[in-house]
Amino acid sequence: MLRVDRMGTDKKTGRSSALLAPLSEKEKDCYFALNEESIKFLRKRYNKITRWVIADLVKRSAYRYPDKPALIYRDLTYTYRQLEEECNRFANALLDLGLKRYDRVAILAHNTAHHVITWLGTAKAGGIYLAINYLLRGKDISYCINHSESKIFIVEDALYHLVEDVLDEMPGVQTLIWSDQVAGKPAPAKFLSFDEWYRKYPADEPELDLYIEDPVQMTYTSGTETLPKGVILTNQSLLAQYMGAIVDGEYTPQDVNVNALPIYHCAQRDVFLTPCFWVGATNVLLPFAEPKAIMEAIEKYRATMFFAPPTVWIGLLRHPDFEKYDLSSVQKGYYGASIMPVEVLKELQRRLPTCRRFYNYYGQTELSPYHTILKPEYQMTKPGSAGQGGLNMETQLLDDEGRFIREPGVPGEICGRGPHAMLMYFKDPEKTEAAFAYGWFHSGDVGVLDEDNFITVVDRKKDMVKTGGENVPTREVEEILYLDPRVSEVAVVGLPHEKWVEAVTAIVVPKAGQEIKAEELEALARKHLAPFKVPKGFIFVHELPKTPSGKILKRDLREQYKDFYHLSGE
Repeated sequence: MLRVDRMGTDKKTGRSSALLAPLSEKEKDCYFALNEESIKFLRKRYNKITRWVIADLVKRSAYRYPDKPALIYRDLTYTYRQLEEECNRFANALLDLGLKRYDRVAILAHNTAHHVITWLGTAKAGGIYLAINYLLRGKDISYCINHSESKIFIVEDALYHLVEDVLDEMPGVQTLIWSDQVAGKPAPAKFLSFDEWYRKYPADEPELDLYIEDPVQMTYTSGTETLPKGVILTNQSLLAQYMGAIVDGEYTPQDVNVNALPIYHCAQRDVFLTPCFWVGATNVLLPFAEPKAIMEAIEKYRATMFFAPPTVWIGLLRHPDFEKYDLSSVQKGYYGASIMPVEVLKELQRRLPTCRRFYNYYGQTELSPYHTILKPEYQMTKPGSAGQGGLNMETQLLDDEGRFIREPGVPGEICGRGPHAMLMYFKDPEKTEAAFAYGWFHSGDVGVLDEDNFITVVDRKKDMVKTGGENVPTREVEEILYLDPRVSEVAVVGLPHEKWVEAVTAIVVPKAGQEIKAEELEALARKHLAPFKVPKGFIFVHELPKTPSGKILKRDLREQYKDFYHLSGE
């Protein structure tokens, strides 16, 4: 009898030997019709041959570049062959735990090899990967775990303190797994050790039917509401976005990409890390976005491409050792999350003369995430623009009645349509329907077109501050500040800031006869909010500007105090 491994390969001859079961007469009828039933049967029968899914991306690169470094993390280097094997082991370990199709696997971790293996291995097992933002606090994290109904929760040793007190508030979690790749701490009693758990499993690919329509990823995104929304993305959403990023961003197998921004965030993970795996590039993973470590990695590995929000690029330029490092290998620079100041872009081009091509990505988590791109040839002629829709996206401005706005300079909501779009907001049909009104995804951002049909983001319909690449819903901050009984009114806005690009700022009206110190409100905010949500400044006023109907005019506040941080020297 021939020995057949799980991939259906004869161990002795190397020939494929796993034959499909003979066709029944009813099944043969499917070859003589083109209808929903026959297509479903054929896609299932030949799934392994015809499928297009994230689970196969590293395998295809391992076929082309088996011994090429795929992932470098600290002193660990995985070739494409090795990374494929590790992801298969992880997938088999999940299945042995009883993971069912579409079960959620959550992870709270920095950028580590364990994190990458969790993402790609979960896709191979037919599960849904959920990365938790490690800037959140205990209650925020337990909400995401419980709302998502996650069955497995992987916790990194350096982040355990964020969830230690709320683990008992996650009744749906069946298995806790400990990742020790940052602090090197041993696993607590309730946890399985990541390496000891998964490495004993075979490196053969699981025999599962996987489809392009399958959901594979879940991300919680902040809106104007206090509670985050669970965005569900499919293989189709992400693969279409990866293809667009590869083409529009000009990624190649020769690239070496330094991943310094957190991969819990869709920008680093889905616009750079995973597309680079697809083309066969090398990914260098840094656990923290520290300027010195970034420059050391670029020099050591001769990185050819690097992405960061403007705040991090500015941090590199302002570092005292910037000129000491050899950064001449960088050919392509990418930014997003907020507008790059023109003077900073000019400085980058002057001080990084080999980096001749810069790209600005604009998007939302719901679009996997990139929506538009401003390409290198337009960086100087259209400064501040978000560009045009990406390879697989349509982009339009709509008014509140769903009508197209095509006149230059007239504001409208930025809307997109294409295969990048999410499947839904989990457990929220009303918000899903609202986001897809009039047959388009509504970003909540207001933009204007120029005469060449390029979009510039000018405002936000949703009260959101984008600070240092993170989204802060202003209503959440306001509600916390209102806990102080001396506060009469408060409006939280984003104001221009040299480091953060936008700084969360609270404009406060004290109650009559009351005196409030900024330090007191800051302490209150720190007690209840994630650090990036705490206001960077407080402005005390006698009244807030309002419309006749009583709505606070935040646009007026942003204009009135736009020089606040410049004048205060912060």
